[in-house]
Amino acid sequence: MSTFNSLAYVGEAIESVLSQSYPNWELLITDDASTDNTWQLLSFYEQRYNNIHIFKNEKNLGAARSRNYGIERATGRYLAFLDADDSWQANKLSEQVSFMKRNQVPVSCTSYQVVDEQGKNLGLVDRLPQGAISYDDLLKKRVTFGCSTVIVDKNRTGYFMMPDLRTGQDYATWLGILRRVGYAQHYPQPLTNYRITPGSISRNKVRKAQRQWQIYRQQEKLGLARSMICFINYAYRATFRR
Repeated sequence: MSTFNSLAYVGEAIESVLSQSYPNWELLITDDASTDNTWQLLSFYEQRYNNIHIFKNEKNLGAARSRNYGIERATGRYLAFLDADDSWQANKLSEQVSFMKRNQVPVSCTSYQVVDEQGKNLGLVDRLPQGAISYDDLLKKRVTFGCSTVIVDKNRTGYFMMPDLRTGQDYATWLGILRRVGYAQHYPQPLTNYRITPGSISRNKVRKAQRQWQIYRQQEKLGLARSMICFINYAYRATFRR
């Protein structure tokens, strides 16, 4: 988990990890130089639970570097990601890890339900196509992974780090992994609560489009023609997907 000025929500995110029916977990949180009282709340939890470990950046480095700090220090086979303003259902880890073990899946994601700023369920569920998800599916945005839904089996994917991008680093990470291992698998249950806040609703669409093009050309090193085809797919789905 990476946090930055997340005092309003991070306690709920941590409590959702504490409530997991899966017992064998550790939670690594990197605070990205918050200026509110996020660090004090994180310290409260670390002092009370020996499987919660917190780290602090001296200056703001962005979500990618903060998550990488946790990736480097994680001792488990499975890496699960949780944004500080999201939360998990109590059976999230147990169901998803069992699914991955049973089917020998290198990367999995789940559906998620959308909640508002106060955590109220909005009755919206993002349901992905069932079955295997290919690199091309992700590249053309036929499928979008919610970062807080993803679990990676390091034994199958090998070592990885998130690219140092200010935005879209999670998407670029999943692309890099799928390019190597070939596919991910969707577990068709909404096991994550994805929070919509005013800031997330008003995200700059031009900057998102620029970021998408940058990932195609610089991160994935696609040729111009293939980049344009993928970008057209991205733009269409960004415009018309409900």
